[in-house]
Amino acid sequence: MAGPDSKHQTNEDRVGVIDLIAHDPKTDEAVLVMNEPEPWDGSEKRLLELQERFNAYVSFLLDGEFAEWDPKLAQKRARIEVRCEHIPDTRALDLLGNIHDQLAHQDIKVEVVVRDRKNRQD
Repeated sequence: MAGPDSKHQTNEDRVGVIDLIAHDPKTDEAVLVMNEPEPWDGSEKRLLELQERFNAYVSFLLDGEFAEWDPKLAQKRARIEVRCEHIPDTRALDLLGNIHDQLAHQDIKVEVVVRDRKNRQD
């Protein structure tokens, strides 16, 4: 999981980092949170980093590491929640849509949440 200095890490440094793992009691799902605070620039590099982060999350879920980490939580349906500070650009939305469709076959839900900057308290 990310440490307190994760805000200062680049996306490249965070490829293998799962930002938060929790249980959502409302949906009874295991939730893996992927924080994406940086603006979306449509670059190949940014899209590749996003894809690599998803690969790490899915590998954690499907390759037994999650089951070792928390056997009870790993038995629940999984959701990867991408929390963004900025609305994803068209290329990122296309990639996220493709990832969503692919992971649905693995019974993994993907949700994108854009943080409401108006109600933000910093």
